[in-house]
Amino acid sequence: MRGPHNIWRLIRTGATFERAGAMRVALKAFDAPPGLRIAARILGWPFQWLGVRGDPSMPPVTRALTALGPAYIKFGQIMSTRPDVVGDELAEQLKVLQDKLPPFSTAEAKRAVLAELGIPADELFSEFSDAVAAASIAQVHKATLADTGEVVAVKVLRPGIERAFQKDIDAFYLIARFVELLAPGARRLRPMDVIQHFEGVVKGELDLRLEASAAGEFAANTAQDDQFELPKVKWDLSSRRAMTLGWMDGISLSEVDRIRAAGIDTEDLGNRVLQIFLNHALRDGYFHADMHQGNLRVGPSGQIIALDFGIMGRIDEYTRRVYAEILIGFIRKDYRRVAEVHFEAGYVPADRDIDEFAQALRSVGEPIFGMDASRISMAHLLAYLFEVTERFGMETRTELILLQRTMVVVEGVARSLNPHINIWKVAQPVVERYIRQNVGPAALLRDLAATARVLTKFGPKLPMLAEAALARQLHNDVAPTPRSHAWVWATLGAAFGVLVTLIATGF
Repeated sequence: MRGPHNIWRLIRTGATFERAGAMRVALKAFDAPPGLRIAARILGWPFQWLGVRGDPSMPPVTRALTALGPAYIKFGQIMSTRPDVVGDELAEQLKVLQDKLPPFSTAEAKRAVLAELGIPADELFSEFSDAVAAASIAQVHKATLADTGEVVAVKVLRPGIERAFQKDIDAFYLIARFVELLAPGARRLRPMDVIQHFEGVVKGELDLRLEASAAGEFAANTAQDDQFELPKVKWDLSSRRAMTLGWMDGISLSEVDRIRAAGIDTEDLGNRVLQIFLNHALRDGYFHADMHQGNLRVGPSGQIIALDFGIMGRIDEYTRRVYAEILIGFIRKDYRRVAEVHFEAGYVPADRDIDEFAQALRSVGEPIFGMDASRISMAHLLAYLFEVTERFGMETRTELILLQRTMVVVEGVARSLNPHINIWKVAQPVVERYIRQNVGPAALLRDLAATARVLTKFGPKLPMLAEAALARQLHNDVAPTPRSHAWVWATLGAAFGVLVTLIATGF
Protein backbone atom coordinates (compact mmCIF):
# COMPACT_ATOMS: atom_id res chain seq x y z
CA MET A 1 0.00 0.00 0.00
CA ARG A 2 3.04 2.29 0.18
CA GLY A 3 3.20 4.24 -3.05
CA PRO A 4 2.62 7.51 -4.89
CA HIS A 5 -1.10 7.42 -4.05
CA ASN A 6 -0.10 8.41 -0.51
CA ILE A 7 0.91 11.83 -1.85
CA TRP A 8 -2.82 12.46 -2.05
CA ARG A 9 -3.11 11.66 1.66
CA LEU A 10 -0.41 14.20 2.47
CA ILE A 11 -2.16 16.87 0.41
CA ARG A 12 -5.44 16.03 2.11
CA THR A 13 -3.79 16.31 5.53
CA GLY A 14 -2.65 19.86 4.87
CA ALA A 15 -5.95 20.72 3.23
CA THR A 16 -7.92 19.37 6.19
CA PHE A 17 -5.91 21.45 8.64
CA GLU A 18 -6.50 24.53 6.48
CA ARG A 19 -10.22 23.86 6.01
CA ALA A 20 -10.76 23.31 9.72
CA GLY A 21 -8.88 26.50 10.56
CA ALA A 22 -6.31 24.39 12.42
CA MET A 23 -3.20 25.30 10.41
CA ARG A 24 -2.81 28.75 11.90
CA VAL A 25 -3.61 27.53 15.43
CA ALA A 26 -1.13 24.64 15.25
CA LEU A 27 1.72 26.74 13.81
CA LYS A 28 1.17 29.36 16.49
CA ALA A 29 1.09 26.73 19.26
CA PHE A 30 4.43 25.31 18.11
CA ASP A 31 5.87 28.81 17.69
CA ALA A 32 6.72 28.14 14.05
CA PRO A 33 8.97 30.72 12.35
CA PRO A 34 7.23 33.38 10.19
CA GLY A 35 8.61 31.93 6.94
CA LEU A 36 7.05 28.53 7.66
CA ARG A 37 3.73 30.10 8.59
CA ILE A 38 3.61 32.08 5.34
CA ALA A 39 4.59 29.03 3.25
CA ALA A 40 1.95 26.88 4.94
CA ARG A 41 -0.72 29.45 4.23
CA ILE A 42 0.29 29.87 0.58
CA LEU A 43 0.43 26.13 -0.04
CA GLY A 44 -2.61 25.20 2.05
CA TRP A 45 -5.18 27.86 1.19
CA PRO A 46 -5.75 26.97 -2.53
CA PHE A 47 -6.32 23.29 -1.68
CA GLN A 48 -8.48 23.60 1.42
CA TRP A 49 -11.54 22.46 -0.53
CA LEU A 50 -9.85 19.03 -0.79
CA GLY A 51 -9.77 18.64 2.98
CA VAL A 52 -12.14 16.59 5.14
CA ARG A 53 -14.84 18.79 6.66
CA GLY A 54 -14.90 17.17 10.10
CA ASP A 55 -17.23 18.08 12.95
CA PRO A 56 -17.79 21.89 12.96
CA SER A 57 -18.76 21.76 16.64
CA MET A 58 -15.20 20.79 17.62
CA PRO A 59 -12.30 23.24 18.08
CA PRO A 60 -10.15 23.55 14.90
CA VAL A 61 -7.17 21.28 15.72
CA THR A 62 -9.32 18.63 17.41
CA ARG A 63 -11.67 18.73 14.44
CA ALA A 64 -8.83 18.23 11.94
CA LEU A 65 -7.11 15.39 13.84
CA THR A 66 -10.39 13.54 14.42
CA ALA A 67 -11.31 13.83 10.73
CA LEU A 68 -7.92 12.53 9.57
CA GLY A 69 -7.96 9.26 11.47
CA PRO A 70 -6.62 7.20 14.39
CA ALA A 71 -2.88 7.74 13.93
CA TYR A 72 -3.37 11.52 13.94
CA ILE A 73 -5.56 11.18 17.02
CA LYS A 74 -2.70 9.35 18.76
CA PHE A 75 -0.47 12.35 18.12
CA GLY A 76 -3.15 14.64 19.52
CA GLN A 77 -3.38 12.54 22.68
CA ILE A 78 0.32 13.06 23.32
CA MET A 79 0.06 16.81 22.77
CA SER A 80 -2.92 16.99 25.14
CA THR A 81 -0.55 16.21 28.01
CA ARG A 82 1.88 19.02 27.09
CA PRO A 83 0.32 22.42 27.80
CA ASP A 84 3.87 23.72 28.22
CA VAL A 85 4.48 22.88 24.54
CA VAL A 86 1.15 23.71 22.85
CA GLY A 87 -0.37 26.05 25.43
CA ASP A 88 -3.09 25.54 28.05
CA GLU A 89 -6.01 26.29 25.74
CA LEU A 90 -5.05 23.85 22.96
CA ALA A 91 -4.06 21.13 25.44
CA GLU A 92 -7.47 21.40 27.08
CA GLN A 93 -9.21 21.13 23.70
CA LEU A 94 -7.21 18.03 22.77
CA LYS A 95 -8.15 16.15 25.94
CA VAL A 96 -11.35 14.92 24.28
CA LEU A 97 -9.14 12.75 22.09
CA GLN A 98 -8.14 10.65 25.12
CA ASP A 99 -11.46 8.93 25.75
CA LYS A 100 -14.32 11.17 24.59
CA LEU A 101 -14.42 10.57 20.84
CA PRO A 102 -17.73 9.79 19.10
CA PRO A 103 -18.54 6.11 19.81
CA PHE A 104 -19.80 3.50 17.38
CA SER A 105 -23.15 1.90 18.09
CA THR A 106 -23.80 -0.49 20.98
CA ALA A 107 -25.41 -2.90 18.52
CA GLU A 108 -22.13 -3.03 16.57
CA ALA A 109 -20.24 -3.72 19.81
CA LYS A 110 -22.61 -6.59 20.65
CA ARG A 111 -22.09 -8.06 17.19
CA ALA A 112 -18.34 -7.97 17.78
CA VAL A 113 -18.77 -9.78 21.11
CA LEU A 114 -20.80 -12.52 19.40
CA ALA A 115 -18.26 -12.86 16.57
CA GLU A 116 -15.30 -13.05 18.96
CA LEU A 117 -16.68 -15.04 21.91
CA GLY A 118 -19.28 -17.13 20.11
CA ILE A 119 -22.05 -16.27 22.59
CA PRO A 120 -24.56 -13.42 22.29
CA ALA A 121 -23.78 -10.46 24.52
CA ASP A 122 -27.30 -10.58 25.98
CA GLU A 123 -26.61 -14.12 27.25
CA LEU A 124 -23.19 -13.30 28.71
CA PHE A 125 -24.24 -10.05 30.35
CA SER A 126 -27.42 -9.15 32.19
CA GLU A 127 -26.61 -5.48 31.52
CA PHE A 128 -24.56 -3.95 28.70
CA SER A 129 -24.38 -0.15 28.65
CA ASP A 130 -23.71 2.26 25.83
CA ALA A 131 -20.05 3.25 25.47
CA VAL A 132 -18.69 4.93 28.63
CA ALA A 133 -15.37 5.84 26.97
CA ALA A 134 -14.33 5.97 23.31
CA ALA A 135 -10.81 6.50 22.02
CA SER A 136 -9.03 6.17 18.69
CA ILE A 137 -8.81 2.38 18.59
CA ALA A 138 -11.53 0.99 20.85
CA GLN A 139 -14.36 1.86 23.19
CA VAL A 140 -15.43 0.54 26.59
CA HIS A 141 -18.85 -0.62 27.80
CA LYS A 142 -19.88 -1.20 31.39
CA ALA A 143 -21.55 -4.59 31.79
CA THR A 144 -22.72 -7.08 34.42
CA LEU A 145 -21.91 -10.79 34.15
CA ALA A 146 -25.12 -12.82 33.94
CA ASP A 147 -23.81 -15.77 35.97
CA THR A 148 -22.07 -13.96 38.87
CA GLY A 149 -23.44 -10.41 38.89
CA GLU A 150 -19.90 -9.00 38.78
CA VAL A 151 -19.54 -5.59 37.12
CA VAL A 152 -16.97 -5.61 34.31
CA ALA A 153 -15.57 -3.45 31.53
CA VAL A 154 -15.87 -4.78 27.97
CA LYS A 155 -13.42 -3.28 25.50
CA VAL A 156 -14.22 -3.63 21.79
CA LEU A 157 -12.10 -2.55 18.80
CA ARG A 158 -13.61 -0.06 16.36
CA PRO A 159 -14.92 -1.62 13.15
CA GLY A 160 -12.37 -1.41 10.34
CA ILE A 161 -9.73 0.12 12.62
CA GLU A 162 -6.95 -2.13 11.29
CA ARG A 163 -7.38 -0.88 7.72
CA ALA A 164 -7.71 2.76 8.82
CA PHE A 165 -4.50 2.64 10.83
CA GLN A 166 -2.59 0.97 8.01
CA LYS A 167 -3.58 3.77 5.62
CA ASP A 168 -2.23 6.37 8.04
CA ILE A 169 0.99 4.47 8.62
CA ASP A 170 1.55 4.10 4.87
CA ALA A 171 1.30 7.89 4.54
CA PHE A 172 3.75 8.31 7.44
CA TYR A 173 6.26 6.08 5.63
CA LEU A 174 6.02 8.39 2.63
CA ILE A 175 6.63 11.43 4.83
CA ALA A 176 9.66 9.70 6.35
CA ARG A 177 11.05 8.88 2.92
CA PHE A 178 10.62 12.49 1.77
CA VAL A 179 12.41 13.66 4.92
CA GLU A 180 15.34 11.35 4.18
CA LEU A 181 15.54 12.49 0.54
CA LEU A 182 15.00 16.22 1.00
CA ALA A 183 16.65 16.77 4.39
CA PRO A 184 19.85 14.66 4.58
CA GLY A 185 20.69 16.24 7.94
CA ALA A 186 17.60 14.61 9.41
CA ARG A 187 18.68 11.08 8.48
CA ARG A 188 20.40 10.70 11.84
CA LEU A 189 16.88 10.73 13.32
CA ARG A 190 16.22 7.52 11.35
CA PRO A 191 12.65 8.49 10.38
CA MET A 192 11.97 5.20 8.57
CA ASP A 193 13.04 3.21 11.63
CA VAL A 194 10.87 5.41 13.85
CA ILE A 195 7.78 4.78 11.71
CA GLN A 196 8.57 1.07 11.57
CA HIS A 197 8.75 1.03 15.36
CA PHE A 198 5.45 2.92 15.58
CA GLU A 199 3.84 0.42 13.20
CA GLY A 200 4.94 -2.48 15.40
CA VAL A 201 3.52 -0.80 18.48
CA VAL A 202 0.21 -0.11 16.79
CA LYS A 203 -0.17 -3.66 15.48
CA GLY A 204 0.30 -4.92 19.01
CA GLU A 205 -2.43 -2.56 20.20
CA LEU A 206 -4.82 -3.92 17.58
CA ASP A 207 -4.81 -7.43 19.09
CA LEU A 208 -6.56 -7.43 22.45
CA ARG A 209 -5.14 -10.88 23.28
CA LEU A 210 -1.73 -9.24 23.47
CA GLU A 211 -3.15 -6.46 25.64
CA ALA A 212 -4.64 -9.05 28.01
CA SER A 213 -1.26 -10.76 28.25
CA ALA A 214 0.44 -7.42 28.89
CA ALA A 215 -2.04 -6.64 31.67
CA GLY A 216 -1.28 -9.99 33.29
CA GLU A 217 2.48 -9.47 33.22
CA PHE A 218 2.17 -5.89 34.43
CA ALA A 219 -0.08 -7.01 37.31
CA ALA A 220 2.46 -9.67 38.36
CA ASN A 221 5.29 -7.11 38.38
CA THR A 222 3.37 -4.51 40.38
CA ALA A 223 1.43 -6.73 42.79
CA GLN A 224 3.37 -5.38 45.79
CA ASP A 225 3.31 -1.71 44.74
CA ASP A 226 1.61 0.51 47.30
CA GLN A 227 -1.29 2.67 46.09
CA PHE A 228 -1.23 1.25 42.55
CA GLU A 229 -3.95 -1.00 41.13
CA LEU A 230 -4.90 -2.68 37.85
CA PRO A 231 -8.13 -4.34 36.71
CA LYS A 232 -8.08 -8.13 36.49
CA VAL A 233 -8.39 -9.76 33.06
CA LYS A 234 -11.27 -12.19 32.45
CA TRP A 235 -9.41 -14.58 30.16
CA ASP A 236 -12.44 -16.70 29.27
CA LEU A 237 -14.22 -13.60 27.98
CA SER A 238 -11.36 -12.11 26.00
CA SER A 239 -10.31 -12.54 22.37
CA ARG A 240 -8.61 -10.62 19.54
CA ARG A 241 -11.23 -7.87 19.11
CA ALA A 242 -13.03 -7.97 22.46
CA MET A 243 -11.62 -8.08 26.00
CA THR A 244 -13.26 -8.19 29.43
CA LEU A 245 -11.71 -6.84 32.64
CA GLY A 246 -12.88 -6.14 36.17
CA TRP A 247 -14.55 -2.76 36.60
CA MET A 248 -12.68 -0.16 38.67
CA ASP A 249 -14.28 3.10 39.81
CA GLY A 250 -12.19 6.25 40.01
CA ILE A 251 -11.84 9.86 38.92
CA SER A 252 -9.95 10.56 35.70
CA LEU A 253 -6.70 12.42 36.25
CA SER A 254 -7.94 14.98 33.74
CA GLU A 255 -10.61 16.10 36.25
CA VAL A 256 -8.31 17.97 38.60
CA ASP A 257 -11.10 19.99 40.27
CA ARG A 258 -13.05 16.81 41.10
CA ILE A 259 -9.92 15.24 42.54
CA ARG A 260 -9.33 18.24 44.80
CA ALA A 261 -13.01 18.25 45.81
CA ALA A 262 -12.60 14.59 46.88
CA GLY A 263 -9.92 15.72 49.33
CA ILE A 264 -6.99 14.18 47.45
CA ASP A 265 -3.66 16.03 47.47
CA THR A 266 -3.02 16.72 43.78
CA GLU A 267 0.62 17.73 44.33
CA ASP A 268 1.36 14.40 46.00
CA LEU A 269 -0.62 12.61 43.27
CA GLY A 270 1.45 14.29 40.54
CA ASN A 271 4.68 13.30 42.28
CA ARG A 272 3.51 9.69 42.61
CA VAL A 273 2.58 9.43 38.92
CA LEU A 274 6.14 10.36 37.93
CA GLN A 275 7.74 8.09 40.54
CA ILE A 276 5.55 5.12 39.61
CA PHE A 277 6.57 5.38 35.96
CA LEU A 278 10.28 5.63 36.81
CA ASN A 279 10.03 2.72 39.23
CA HIS A 280 8.42 0.46 36.65
CA ALA A 281 10.84 1.49 33.90
CA LEU A 282 13.99 1.06 36.03
CA ARG A 283 13.05 -1.75 38.40
CA ASP A 284 11.10 -3.97 36.00
CA GLY A 285 12.13 -2.77 32.56
CA TYR A 286 8.43 -3.05 31.69
CA PHE A 287 6.20 0.00 31.85
CA HIS A 288 2.87 1.44 30.78
CA ALA A 289 3.74 3.43 27.66
CA ASP A 290 0.42 5.27 27.17
CA MET A 291 0.05 7.06 30.51
CA HIS A 292 -2.11 10.02 29.49
CA GLN A 293 -4.92 11.18 31.77
CA GLY A 294 -7.53 9.13 29.91
CA ASN A 295 -5.80 5.92 31.00
CA LEU A 296 -5.26 6.91 34.64
CA ARG A 297 -7.77 7.11 37.50
CA VAL A 298 -7.51 7.91 41.18
CA GLY A 299 -9.48 5.71 43.55
CA PRO A 300 -11.34 6.63 46.77
CA SER A 301 -8.27 6.16 48.96
CA GLY A 302 -5.96 8.01 46.59
CA GLN A 303 -4.64 4.90 44.83
CA ILE A 304 -3.61 5.28 41.18
CA ILE A 305 -5.51 3.00 38.81
CA ALA A 306 -4.00 2.27 35.39
CA LEU A 307 -6.12 1.22 32.41
CA ASP A 308 -5.51 0.31 28.75
CA PHE A 309 -2.43 -1.86 28.31
CA GLY A 310 -2.28 -1.84 24.52
CA ILE A 311 1.06 -0.01 24.46
CA MET A 312 3.69 -1.27 26.87
CA GLY A 313 7.41 -0.50 26.86
CA ARG A 314 10.27 -2.88 27.54
CA ILE A 315 13.97 -2.04 28.05
CA ASP A 316 16.82 -4.41 28.85
CA GLU A 317 18.97 -4.32 31.98
CA TYR A 318 21.95 -2.62 30.32
CA THR A 319 19.79 0.18 28.89
CA ARG A 320 18.12 0.67 32.27
CA ARG A 321 21.49 1.16 33.91
CA VAL A 322 22.53 3.65 31.25
CA TYR A 323 19.24 5.53 31.63
CA ALA A 324 19.59 5.59 35.44
CA GLU A 325 23.17 6.85 35.29
CA ILE A 326 22.14 9.63 32.91
CA LEU A 327 19.29 10.66 35.22
CA ILE A 328 21.39 10.57 38.39
CA GLY A 329 24.11 12.53 36.61
CA PHE A 330 21.63 15.29 35.82
CA ILE A 331 20.21 15.18 39.34
CA ARG A 332 23.71 15.58 40.83
CA LYS A 333 24.74 18.08 38.14
CA ASP A 334 27.61 15.79 37.17
CA TYR A 335 27.49 16.65 33.49
CA ARG A 336 30.90 15.14 32.82
CA ARG A 337 29.62 11.74 33.98
CA VAL A 338 26.45 12.15 31.90
CA ALA A 339 28.65 12.82 28.87
CA GLU A 340 30.85 9.79 29.65
CA VAL A 341 27.79 7.53 29.86
CA HIS A 342 26.59 8.73 26.45
CA PHE A 343 30.01 7.94 24.95
CA GLU A 344 30.30 4.57 26.73
CA ALA A 345 26.88 3.51 25.47
CA GLY A 346 27.72 4.61 21.92
CA TYR A 347 24.97 7.24 21.85
CA VAL A 348 27.51 9.87 20.72
CA PRO A 349 30.14 9.13 18.02
CA ALA A 350 33.56 8.48 19.56
CA ASP A 351 35.25 11.18 17.46
CA ARG A 352 33.34 14.00 19.19
CA ASP A 353 34.79 16.06 22.05
CA ILE A 354 33.52 14.78 25.40
CA ASP A 355 34.22 18.04 27.23
CA GLU A 356 32.26 20.07 24.70
CA PHE A 357 29.40 17.60 24.98
CA ALA A 358 29.44 17.90 28.78
CA GLN A 359 29.31 21.67 28.46
CA ALA A 360 26.34 21.43 26.08
CA LEU A 361 24.54 19.13 28.52
CA ARG A 362 25.12 21.68 31.30
CA SER A 363 23.43 24.32 29.16
CA VAL A 364 20.41 22.00 28.87
CA GLY A 365 20.22 20.95 32.53
CA GLU A 366 21.08 24.09 34.46
CA PRO A 367 18.04 26.17 33.39
CA ILE A 368 15.77 23.52 34.97
CA PHE A 369 17.37 23.48 38.43
CA GLY A 370 16.04 25.96 40.92
CA MET A 371 13.36 27.23 38.55
CA ASP A 372 9.65 26.91 39.16
CA ALA A 373 8.26 24.38 36.67
CA SER A 374 5.55 26.80 35.61
CA ARG A 375 8.26 29.16 34.30
CA ILE A 376 10.05 26.54 32.20
CA SER A 377 9.26 26.52 28.47
CA MET A 378 9.50 22.84 27.60
CA ALA A 379 9.01 23.70 23.93
CA HIS A 380 12.14 25.88 23.93
CA LEU A 381 14.05 23.34 26.00
CA LEU A 382 13.20 20.50 23.61
CA ALA A 383 14.12 22.66 20.63
CA TYR A 384 17.53 23.40 22.13
CA LEU A 385 18.06 19.75 23.06
CA PHE A 386 17.39 18.89 19.41
CA GLU A 387 20.09 21.37 18.38
CA VAL A 388 22.56 19.74 20.78
CA THR A 389 21.88 16.22 19.51
CA GLU A 390 22.24 17.42 15.91
CA ARG A 391 25.54 19.18 16.65
CA PHE A 392 27.06 16.05 18.17
CA GLY A 393 25.69 13.61 15.59
CA MET A 394 23.46 11.64 17.95
CA GLU A 395 21.18 9.21 16.15
CA THR A 396 17.66 8.33 17.21
CA ARG A 397 17.67 5.21 19.40
CA THR A 398 14.58 3.29 18.32
CA GLU A 399 14.77 1.09 21.43
CA LEU A 400 14.29 4.23 23.54
CA ILE A 401 11.47 5.85 21.57
CA LEU A 402 8.67 4.58 23.83
CA LEU A 403 10.65 5.41 26.97
CA GLN A 404 11.34 8.97 25.82
CA ARG A 405 7.80 9.52 24.57
CA THR A 406 6.27 8.17 27.77
CA MET A 407 8.57 10.31 29.90
CA VAL A 408 7.31 13.39 28.05
CA VAL A 409 3.66 12.33 28.53
CA VAL A 410 4.08 11.40 32.21
CA GLU A 411 5.81 14.66 33.00
CA GLY A 412 2.92 16.49 31.35
CA VAL A 413 0.38 14.57 33.46
CA ALA A 414 2.38 15.29 36.62
CA ARG A 415 2.55 19.00 35.76
CA SER A 416 -1.22 19.15 35.26
CA LEU A 417 -1.65 17.94 38.84
CA ASN A 418 1.30 19.81 40.32
CA PRO A 419 2.24 22.84 38.18
CA HIS A 420 5.25 23.61 40.39
CA ILE A 421 6.73 20.10 40.33
CA ASN A 422 10.51 19.77 40.41
CA ILE A 423 10.98 16.67 38.27
CA TRP A 424 14.60 16.14 39.37
CA LYS A 425 13.77 16.28 43.09
CA VAL A 426 10.81 13.93 42.66
CA ALA A 427 12.83 11.48 40.56
CA GLN A 428 15.87 11.45 42.85
CA PRO A 429 14.80 8.85 45.48
CA VAL A 430 13.64 6.39 42.81
CA VAL A 431 16.80 6.71 40.72
CA GLU A 432 19.15 6.62 43.71
CA ARG A 433 17.47 3.46 45.01
CA TYR A 434 17.93 1.81 41.63
CA ILE A 435 21.57 2.93 41.46
CA ARG A 436 22.29 1.51 44.94
CA GLN A 437 20.79 -1.85 44.00
CA ASN A 438 22.00 -2.20 40.43
CA VAL A 439 25.24 -0.24 39.96
CA GLY A 440 28.15 -1.14 42.23
CA PRO A 441 29.63 -4.15 44.09
CA ALA A 442 26.29 -5.86 44.75
CA ALA A 443 25.34 -5.60 41.08
CA LEU A 444 28.80 -6.90 40.07
CA LEU A 445 28.34 -10.01 42.21
CA ARG A 446 24.91 -10.62 40.69
CA ASP A 447 26.35 -10.23 37.20
CA LEU A 448 29.14 -12.68 38.01
CA ALA A 449 26.64 -15.13 39.42
CA ALA A 450 24.52 -14.85 36.27
CA THR A 451 27.64 -15.38 34.14
CA ALA A 452 28.54 -18.41 36.25
CA ARG A 453 25.11 -19.93 35.72
CA VAL A 454 25.57 -19.59 31.96
CA LEU A 455 29.08 -21.06 32.03
CA THR A 456 28.08 -24.01 34.22
CA LYS A 457 25.78 -25.16 31.41
CA PHE A 458 28.97 -25.91 29.45
CA GLY A 459 30.80 -27.41 32.46
CA PRO A 460 30.59 -31.06 31.29
CA LYS A 461 32.05 -30.09 27.91
CA LEU A 462 35.04 -28.09 29.22
CA PRO A 463 37.37 -31.15 29.71
CA MET A 464 36.52 -32.42 26.23
CA LEU A 465 37.17 -29.01 24.67
CA ALA A 466 40.54 -28.75 26.43
CA GLU A 467 41.49 -32.31 25.41
CA ALA A 468 40.49 -31.70 21.79
CA ALA A 469 42.56 -28.51 21.65
CA LEU A 470 45.64 -30.31 23.05
CA ALA A 471 45.15 -33.21 20.65
CA ARG A 472 45.07 -30.85 17.68
CA GLN A 473 48.27 -29.23 18.94
CA LEU A 474 50.05 -32.58 19.26
CA HIS A 475 48.77 -33.78 15.90
CA ASN A 476 50.16 -30.71 14.17
CA ASP A 477 53.52 -31.45 15.86
CA VAL A 478 54.31 -27.75 15.98
CA ALA A 479 56.28 -26.03 18.69
CA PRO A 480 53.81 -24.56 21.16
CA THR A 481 53.33 -20.83 21.01
CA PRO A 482 51.37 -18.50 23.27
CA ARG A 483 48.88 -18.02 20.47
CA SER A 484 48.39 -21.74 19.83
CA HIS A 485 47.71 -22.30 23.52
CA ALA A 486 45.29 -19.40 23.76
CA TRP A 487 42.20 -21.56 23.37
CA VAL A 488 43.37 -24.05 25.98
CA TRP A 489 44.14 -21.36 28.53
CA ALA A 490 40.88 -19.58 27.77
CA THR A 491 38.96 -22.79 28.39
CA LEU A 492 40.79 -23.56 31.62
CA GLY A 493 40.44 -19.94 32.70
CA ALA A 494 36.73 -20.06 32.14
CA ALA A 495 36.45 -23.19 34.24
CA PHE A 496 38.51 -21.61 37.01
CA GLY A 497 36.37 -18.44 36.81
CA VAL A 498 33.23 -20.51 37.26
CA LEU A 499 34.69 -22.18 40.36
CA VAL A 500 35.82 -18.90 41.93
CA THR A 501 32.49 -17.20 41.22
CA LEU A 502 30.48 -20.05 42.67
CA ILE A 503 32.53 -19.94 45.88
CA ALA A 504 32.37 -16.14 46.14
CA THR A 505 28.61 -15.99 45.66
CA GLY A 506 27.80 -18.90 47.95
CA PHE A 507 26.49 -21.32 45.32
